Amino acid sequence: MLKISVITAVYNNCETIQQTLNSVLSQAYPTVEYIVIDGGSTDGTLKILDLHKSKLDVYISEPDGGIYDALNKGILHSTGDIVGFLHADDLFESSDILEKIANAFDIPGVEAVYGDLVYVRKNDTSKIIRYWKSCAFNEKLLHKGWMPPHPTLYIKRSVYERLGMFNTSYLIAADYDLVLRFFGKGKLFSSHIPQVLVRMRNGGISNKSLKTIIKKSLEDLSILRRNQIGGILALISKNLLKLRQLIPNQEGQ
Repeated sequence: MLKISVITAVYNNCETIQQTLNSVLSQAYPTVEYIVIDGGSTDGTLKILDLHKSKLDVYISEPDGGIYDALNKGILHSTGDIVGFLHADDLFESSDILEKIANAFDIPGVEAVYGDLVYVRKNDTSKIIRYWKSCAFNEKLLHKGWMPPHPTLYIKRSVYERLGMFNTSYLIAADYDLVLRFFGKGKLFSSHIPQVLVRMRNGGISNKSLKTIIKKSLEDLSILRRNQIGGILALISKNLLKLRQLIPNQEGQ
């Protein structure tokens, strides 16, 4: 049976970290390694984490260089066959999500599995405001700004060993760079689960202000060019895809 390492990076998220912990710890899949990397929280997060310390396989609290540095740290400490993330604002859609992900890896040759994602209101996770419906991977999609919803993406740990981890020179869009490296140059064979796997609270770092939206767009453009996937047209297409996710969708209601 495959072991799945789930990594949560957290910094001053005392309002939501309890729900995230519960979401991972309530998963029915039996072989889960749970890794929590805290960046030195000062708001009460550590008190909550300390209550669950005995249930965490790896628990580190120390200053870091930001979320991607923390996620890299988690990857380095992981021992699972598969590695994925549940951020401190996020929730699994149900208690059988990791089981479904593990089953998807039964397909011979699969190195990555991902699904769909919904953005929900920060104070009411039952209210969906954006539906990120993904699809089976086709390399041509990368040139149109496509990427799988990163919070749903689970990858074999051997891929990180082969292709590297997050590039921490990118402060907001290192996940996009990783996806282009892995799915573009890395030619990962992947499987898409056509259902919502994760609920993500709206208001993350990448869209909290106009300034960060502009900064993220500049990072995205640099990443597209660096990975020789495309340029400004791919960036425009990427942002148009986000607008489509706001259109009411029967599955996303």
